[in-house]
Amino acid sequence: MVARPTEAEKLLTPAEVASLFRVDPKTVTRWAKAGKLNSIRTLGGHRRYREAEVRALLSDVL
Repeated sequence: MVARPTEAEKLLTPAEVASLFRVDPKTVTRWAKAGKLNSIRTLGGHRRYREAEVRALLSDVL
């Protein structure tokens, strides 16, 4: 079961995550499929990423 994001929790699009890491948005999708980054699916089937998790991963990389 996937936890639902709270109201205060900011979600990022693949393009926003890609710009933080300076990669293509398709790379972010591949990371999610490989389990390197958790994603949340919207009702329309689009991926969204928790900002706190992305920032933590970014700080580990740097």
